[in-house]
Amino acid sequence: MKQILCLSHTPWQARPNRTQQLLARMSDTQVLFFEPHTPRNVPVPQQGRQVRSHITVYTLPTPLPVGEIRTLFQRRALKRDIAFVRESMERHHFRRPVLWCTSPNQVPFLEGLPCRPIYDCHREWGEEYLDQESDLVSRSEVVFAASPGLVERLSPCSDNIALIPNGVNPLMFSRGEFSPPDALAALAGQPVLGRVGDLTSQVDLEPLLSAAREQPDWTFLLIGRVTNQVSQRLSQFPNILLTGPVNAVELPDCLSVCTVLFDLTREDRRGCDILPAHVYEYLATGKPIVLMAEPDMVEPFPDVIYTAYGAVGFLRRCRRAMEELPSPVTQRRKDYADQSAWALRAADISRILESTGLF
Repeated sequence: MKQILCLSHTPWQARPNRTQQLLARMSDTQVLFFEPHTPRNVPVPQQGRQVRSHITVYTLPTPLPVGEIRTLFQRRALKRDIAFVRESMERHHFRRPVLWCTSPNQVPFLEGLPCRPIYDCHREWGEEYLDQESDLVSRSEVVFAASPGLVERLSPCSDNIALIPNGVNPLMFSRGEFSPPDALAALAGQPVLGRVGDLTSQVDLEPLLSAAREQPDWTFLLIGRVTNQVSQRLSQFPNILLTGPVNAVELPDCLSVCTVLFDLTREDRRGCDILPAHVYEYLATGKPIVLMAEPDMVEPFPDVIYTAYGAVGFLRRCRRAMEELPSPVTQRRKDYADQSAWALRAADISRILESTGLF
């Protein structure tokens, strides 16, 4: 029987992240999913809850430290976590499963679990994780990386790295009819530019604010969490609309009212070439896309995405995207999304695990 023991860097959540998207599609594999310890004063979810027919979720009893384990308390906490995982493995009759790691600070588990480790590197980790990530990469039998830049960065520590970019569920965005929420239905047919993703002080807002100032007749629909500081900056623009977080099922309905979809750069991700999952969701809609990028970065999908490098260029690209008429490029975006389906990404991973003898 194919078995995966996943150490997740985030809790199981309603809007699936990369790890959940991939594991959910590996339905021929039994998965034990261990989410991080819950913060103090937060109720611990039910242990051993079945979230998919093949996925069972547990919550680790203690938090993992970042960096080297130095104190007796940290060693005891790790020992408790490992014992909890081993007990769960015994309960579900797991014998030497694949250990799916998602964070460098999970490397201490490699010593205490009878598993064969792999590492899915979905993001760039800070300097405080450098030693742990190097150790994890060198000890993993296979490493999956979400971008060419990550492959290059990790290659000194391993010769067995596979590129597995983010993906999308294209069927959700290609269904025949959409039903936007009542608050957004009135926007249909108007010039609407939409963005998916949280907004914090790390996001470069200048291109957005400049465009909102220059084009008061456009509505900028921002979907996701917004910090109080950013919300105050945006409140002075009546043509910027905040929806808050939207679940995965309702997202296609919200995006259906948009004319153009866009994204902004983040200060904490300078030099990062990872294409977020929501950009693949943009592609699945077939709508025009405008992305902010750094001048020295390779343009993603240059034949179907408008790329800008500053506030002036962003406004110019948005205006050009607004004027785009239905054409073969619309279907080409959808084709790229079909080729990036999470189901295909998961199949690639299964094929690699089988070819290396892990499955």
